[in-house]
Amino acid sequence: MAALDSVAAVVLLVALTQPFFTAGTRKLVKLNVVDGVGGASASGAYSRTQRQQQQQQQGGFGSSASGFEPGDPAPPFHVETLDGQQFAYPPPSGLNFSLVIHGFTNKSAFLECLWTRDTALADLLQGFPEGARALFLSFDETARSDARWMRSQIERAAAALRRKEILSRVYFSPVPVHELGNWIPKVLHSWVCPGINCGLDQAVFTSPEWGLPVVAKRLDARYDWLRGGWGQKSYSLADAGDGCEPSPSVSGAVAWVSEGNCSFFVKVKNMASSKAAGVLVYAFLGNPIQDMNCEGTECFTALGIPASMVHLEPAVVLALRNKQPVTVSFQKTPSPNFFVAIDQQGDLAEMGWFLYPTFSFVNWQAQWFDFSTQLRKQLTAPAQVLTVFKNVVMQGDPGAVTTVDLPTGAMDFDVLQLEATLSCPGKRDETCAPWDHTVQLYVCCDKFGPLCDMELGRWITAFHRGTGHWLTDVSPLMPLLDGKKCTFKMQTAPWAKPWVSGLRLRFGHSNHSAGDHSNILYPFKLEPLFNGGTFDKDYNSRYHPVNFTVPPSTKKVEVYAVITGHGSDENGCGEFCVTSHHFLVNGIFNNSRSFDSAGTALGCAERVGEGAVPNEGGTWLYGRGGWCDGLQVNPWRMDITQQLNMTGSNSILYFGLFRGKDPNPASNPGEIIMYSYLVFYK
Repeated sequence: MAALDSVAAVVLLVALTQPFFTAGTRKLVKLNVVDGVGGASASGAYSRTQRQQQQQQQGGFGSSASGFEPGDPAPPFHVETLDGQQFAYPPPSGLNFSLVIHGFTNKSAFLECLWTRDTALADLLQGFPEGARALFLSFDETARSDARWMRSQIERAAAALRRKEILSRVYFSPVPVHELGNWIPKVLHSWVCPGINCGLDQAVFTSPEWGLPVVAKRLDARYDWLRGGWGQKSYSLADAGDGCEPSPSVSGAVAWVSEGNCSFFVKVKNMASSKAAGVLVYAFLGNPIQDMNCEGTECFTALGIPASMVHLEPAVVLALRNKQPVTVSFQKTPSPNFFVAIDQQGDLAEMGWFLYPTFSFVNWQAQWFDFSTQLRKQLTAPAQVLTVFKNVVMQGDPGAVTTVDLPTGAMDFDVLQLEATLSCPGKRDETCAPWDHTVQLYVCCDKFGPLCDMELGRWITAFHRGTGHWLTDVSPLMPLLDGKKCTFKMQTAPWAKPWVSGLRLRFGHSNHSAGDHSNILYPFKLEPLFNGGTFDKDYNSRYHPVNFTVPPSTKKVEVYAVITGHGSDENGCGEFCVTSHHFLVNGIFNNSRSFDSAGTALGCAERVGEGAVPNEGGTWLYGRGGWCDGLQVNPWRMDITQQLNMTGSNSILYFGLFRGKDPNPASNPGEIIMYSYLVFYK
């Protein structure tokens, strides 16, 4: 009990100190802070102002009980800032920017860690887009001191990173949220966040000697290396010192462990080996709650008990010191949403799940707003547009199916783009389907044959988010549309929950601005090549060379392939392992592609700028084998013209490798989904 005795001695000195943090749900004390300073465009057929006026005439914004829904235009507002001035939205200058609105409360351990963790603050400064702004508010009565403290934290981080320019794009209001007098409180209170790290996670301690329980805010350890969760019951609490050694006395109880002396992972691992029911790590007086995560190779070991961090509670320490029984239970108290946003079109938007305390989740959402704005600009380019699906529910087998007439002269174009959207049955993310499923688009036109029901496009659904919108160039597959009528089928896993799909084909010319199409090469013939299959020891033995000759008048030949890896054997293949894929031409030329980001911690988060949906549930951040949650699968195109005998016979062979060798999993082999073609141009 030596460690506990030393902590108790510290507790007796509490009255003589002024700690930066006090225990439990009591207030953060901000010290040494000083004052400082910290357009919407047209959307669719209506401008933002026109849409506001239309909805006001209809009696309000949106159709929910709150009066506001994601996608509604944000009404104008203004708030007082720390320098005594006003932040106005939309800005009088007419400048278009996205706006993140964050409401802070000291009652949240997650927000405490977010604002005290240097790396979390650095993430904001290093990735916040220039076209974004942030407005920081507080739910608490101490809003003025909260605003000063938040500003001082960002100023300190900005000075350390020499990124003071960001201070002109962040604003802090001393007015508590409930006194703002505009629509922001209504949205924050009505847009309940169903994910993790929203609401108030708490540990509730009880003892026979106390009149009332002690309620402490808690931050759960990272879920992706820690399996299991707190049950809906009371646990006995047992002291385990610093947890850096096993402690048999905690068997069946929740271990009460101090921070320091070894990593969080070691503490939890030792308590798991001691058969503890879970671990509560407490921060010493004056220290903030930390993000409990594994480090390095520790992350390859999943642990089977839950763990959380809380502040040191003097009553708990003294009760354990005096051998009094203490029990602990765990609860989540609802709270307002901590984050909402306005995109660059002036529409309200949800911010999704923040899986751990870092401002990167703010950055990723703002980066996606930038992507969405750029996509809208791309969609203004001249094109002949054919709507295939519009708000069609895709679920089960066969999914979404329709037959449409192709526009006259469709085959005269050399550009074919797929504009696809996946949204949810309702306007809120909470109505969106979970899990990441492959979505494939198949087409069959008049001329039935080997090119019927071939894959035209592929996407991956997001996890509990419905903001997907993509534009994919599939121009080499124009010969699949050789007909007057075409049947399109979009489908995902038969057991997946419904998505609302949208699809438009955009036909155009690659040099439409010049008006001269005489030098354009048109794809006129496709030859199907290889499909994927089970990624096991027999994977490559199933493939044999394809022999072919080049048709007369051909000017260029490409290999076109869409490849993704799924499933997880003992090596994480094919979703989380690095695989390489090879097309060997004429036994000499090896055209290869490696999915090097598979299994990396942020491989997919780094693709938000390409359209990957940010802030999903699940492990959306990790790199995958050729795909990401909430993103189109980009085709791989290889010009092999110079590798061919244009007047004689040629061969092409495909093979896939793991770590440079044929795959050879011990069990549960993964799968490679692949469609590949030879494309001939003239």
